[in-house]
Amino acid sequence: MPDKESMIEGPTSHNYFSQRLRLNYVDWGNPTAPPMLLVHGGLDHCRNWDWVASYFRDEYHVIAPDLRGHGDSDWMIGGAYNQLDYLYDITQLLHQKGMEPVTIIGHSMGGAISLLYASLFPHKVRRLVVIEGLGPSPKMEATYAEKVKSDQIRKWMENLRKSSGRLTRRYPTLEDAVQRMKNENPHLSDEQARHLTTFGSNQNEDGTYSWKFDNYARFFEFGGRPTQEVRELWGDITCPTLLVRGVESWASDPVKDGRVKYLKCPIQVEAFEGAGHWVHHDKLGEFVHRVKEFLENDG
Repeated sequence: MPDKESMIEGPTSHNYFSQRLRLNYVDWGNPTAPPMLLVHGGLDHCRNWDWVASYFRDEYHVIAPDLRGHGDSDWMIGGAYNQLDYLYDITQLLHQKGMEPVTIIGHSMGGAISLLYASLFPHKVRRLVVIEGLGPSPKMEATYAEKVKSDQIRKWMENLRKSSGRLTRRYPTLEDAVQRMKNENPHLSDEQARHLTTFGSNQNEDGTYSWKFDNYARFFEFGGRPTQEVRELWGDITCPTLLVRGVESWASDPVKDGRVKYLKCPIQVEAFEGAGHWVHHDKLGEFVHRVKEFLENDG
């Protein structure tokens, strides 16, 4: 079982193109092994998977992309990000690399994208692990549905307008940015927070530090497809699927709230005590052990 404090021998970085954008992904080598794709969540980056990837790199050919507007990938012109564009980018990467059937692990928004990919291309996915990627709970969705649609659209436009004039926040030192990372997730160790900050930020010309992600990527309310329509697509997934959540997270239990009913494939659900939204950081050892158990079970 890996120690989250241990040093990591890093991957190689590569580019590919999707919808005229130059997108980045990292490759952990071992190209003759079965393929594994790791998909990060919103406002995150591909190097957040380093601890997980280092564990599976000897058994799998692991790659992890930076989604458009994130990490070292291009920001899109216009800034109207939506999940279907992210989905297309992932599809292009796997197509260009010829990586199928693939095992996919996705976190949060990356989990939602992974579910969509497995829905549309069920024969191309061997196993699927989704960490809190089922989207809003029925309760959250009901609250949102009570809002007047025209008000929602105006609010979305207002948010975009504010983002257009929002200056990228600059942290005086890397340590200040590390502290902001730790404030976001108190479960992180000092080593984890520094690693995530180092790969998730750029040093500006004046010596300050800023996050790599595009602020426009925060807003995608009116992109993609309606939630209910997407959930119905999940019924086309055929591969064994492991749903993971942190007990201390804001995300609700998909068994209790009924969202698992949309999945007709073999399902396992695992809740991790002492973990928040980033289960693969908060309980790394337990997480990789459970995933390995799931991947090795042919039943």
